[in-house]
Amino acid sequence: MEGSSTIARKTWELENNILTVNTPDSASDNIFYYDDTSQSKFQQEKPWETDPHYFKRVKISALALLKMVVHARSGGTIEIMGLMQGKTDGDAIIVMDAFALPVEGTETRVNAQADAYEYMVEYSQTNKLAGRLENVVGWYHSHPGYGCWLSAGKVEIGAFRTYSEGYKPPDEPVSEYQTIPLNKIEDFGGHCKQYYSLDITYFKSSLDSHFLDLLWNKYWVNIFSSSPLLGNGDYVAGQISDLAEKLEQAENHLAHSRFGGIVPLHRKKEDESQVLTKITRDSSKITVEQVHGLMSQVIKDVLFNSVRQSNKSPTDSLDSEPLITS
Repeated sequence: MEGSSTIARKTWELENNILTVNTPDSASDNIFYYDDTSQSKFQQEKPWETDPHYFKRVKISALALLKMVVHARSGGTIEIMGLMQGKTDGDAIIVMDAFALPVEGTETRVNAQADAYEYMVEYSQTNKLAGRLENVVGWYHSHPGYGCWLSAGKVEIGAFRTYSEGYKPPDEPVSEYQTIPLNKIEDFGGHCKQYYSLDITYFKSSLDSHFLDLLWNKYWVNIFSSSPLLGNGDYVAGQISDLAEKLEQAENHLAHSRFGGIVPLHRKKEDESQVLTKITRDSSKITVEQVHGLMSQVIKDVLFNSVRQSNKSPTDSLDSEPLITS
């Protein structure tokens, strides 16, 4: 079991492109070193005020990534929230650690109350007393209704930087299609002009391996004791219901477009194909997730039930009752 857990953790690191930083090298150790003087000077200069897109990259440690994943998975259908600690290095924001907040929310927003703010301040002060000088560089939260939780090993995560107050970015086309439920489209696009996306990379040191093992053991047990088909039953039902609503909406849209005002024929075909293409992508996504869930159940059945049956003696099989009687 220990060997299987190690292989699974290595697979998770490969799928998420986590780079190992060799700690014996003094040059590579710089990413873990916190220079309070240079960080304070950078905060005073504020180069992001003159360049709205100053920050372009985010480097997340594997320890912080796994902490956020375990926290998000433990929230179930409730949206969770936490803070990320780290530093800045040129145009990169480096996330060294993360901690959860005692906050519950809906699937589209999280509101921190007074006790959560007190917890933030107390946690940060205690960290500094313990020698951890990293400041809070951002916050994270989950979207339980937007995707299947850990149906595969790759973590789907996005990092964003908010613009300075008063800045209005130019209109840009959407770069990638995303599956968004109908009841959340309004919330999804409400603040899309107030932030921009950052490139994400992950890293870890050889010293992180011990902490990753401790966290991974907690996650690894849940892999065998839970089923994605059962655990995500409500989510899948909501997906199918949302897909049916989108189909009905598309059908009504097509009916109105046929008997509506004068619209060029090629424009009609483009709109119709675009709507149907999005619905097809959503249905394919649901199918793939269900197939992955079935495959994981089959693999677990082969691993455990076949071993149990092979350990039975011939006398046990003779004494057992027949499956079919006439």
